[in-house]
Parts: sequence; C-alpha cells; structure tokens
Amino acid sequence: MTDEDDAQETRPKSAPADRASNGPLDVQEANAVRPYVDLGGVKIPPREGLGLRLEVEEGTGRVVAVGLDFANSSLQVQPFAAPRSSGLWHEIREQIEQQILSQGGTTRVADGGLGPELLAQIPAQSAPGQPPVTRIARFVGVDGPRWFLRGVISGDGALDPQIGAAMEELFRSVVVVRGSAPMPPRDLIPLHMPQGAEPDAAPERPRLGA
Repeated sequence: MTDEDDAQETRPKSAPADRASNGPLDVQEANAVRPYVDLGGVKIPPREGLGLRLEVEEGTGRVVAVGLDFANSSLQVQPFAAPRSSGLWHEIREQIEQQILSQGGTTRVADGGLGPELLAQIPAQSAPGQPPVTRIARFVGVDGPRWFLRGVISGDGALDPQIGAAMEELFRSVVVVRGSAPMPPRDLIPLHMPQGAEPDAAPERPRLGA
C-alpha cells in the first residue's frame, strides 16, 4: 500500500496546532535561505553545543536514525512515510507501549508540548553482579503532510522539565524532506551522511512499534 492508498488508515493526525509555523516543518514550509545540515530525509539547523551522530545499519551501511546530543541529553529522530490524510502516531505509540511492557518496563501517556507522548522506564543491561537498572525515555511523535517524525529523548531531557522543553524545541527545529516518490506508510524516508560525518554502528533496523 502506498501513501496515497490510505483507505484503511483512519487514525487522526497528532501534531501541535502551530506545527506548520513552528515545526517540525515540511521542507515546503521551511525558510529556504536558512542554513541546514542536509541528511536527506531530514535537515537540521546547526546550533552551538549540538552534537550530531548518525546510526548506521551493519551490513548495508544504511543510515537508519539521526542522533542529536544537546544539554546532557540525546534526541534520536527518524522520519517515516505516512498516509496523506491520516496519522500514525496514535497507533505507533500504543505499539511501542506494548513492546516496553513486554520487556518488563513501565509506561505512562502524558500530554506534552508536542501532544501525547509516552514516558517509559525501560530495563537496561547492568554490569555483572550489579542490581538491575532502568533507562528513562520520552517517546514523542508528530504527524506531518505525508510523513511522520518520531523522536526519543533520553538523558536530562527525560527528567528535567526545563531541559525537556529545550529538547522539544530541538525536535521542532527538524525539517522533514518527504520527496515525491510513492512510499508505503511506515517506510523510513532515506537518510544519508553529510560530508565529514562519522557514523555509529546500529545493528537493528528502524522500527515503528511492533
């Protein structure tokens, strides 16, 4: 099924009311003269103190996610194709929640600055002989025109409200480049490395929930 064939997709879009003016923006809505780091499916405006990491699939060398490090926090972003008239975030959020619960974690849905988000405590591997540890993360998502942008906030941005607001603003600064080619909903919009970027290995394929 292509993004034009969304007869079975009935979920409403989830996005801030001012998304088209304050982001995340579609490339058609963005300032054409503003400088951006071009990563293919997304463009990131540079800012002082912002670190960029690219997560690359082992074996294929495909870039599968963009990691942004800022204010002792990390924001992972992934752009996906979506239906034209309906959204993915409500369904995807439920699927992510079920995955985390199946791993023994806990979740809570909250209304954040970007709309509904998932707050999660995820079991993490601890050192031998050490007590179990958990990782705190915020899963956020915004449905745009024919795309869906997912973000995962960890570090101080998942714990401190003031820093969390800064990470939301960083997420909203992302510009999504959907392109005109037909794509099935949930397919990762192709990403690529900018000149001079160093990739990080990421063995898992990008997934939207289950």
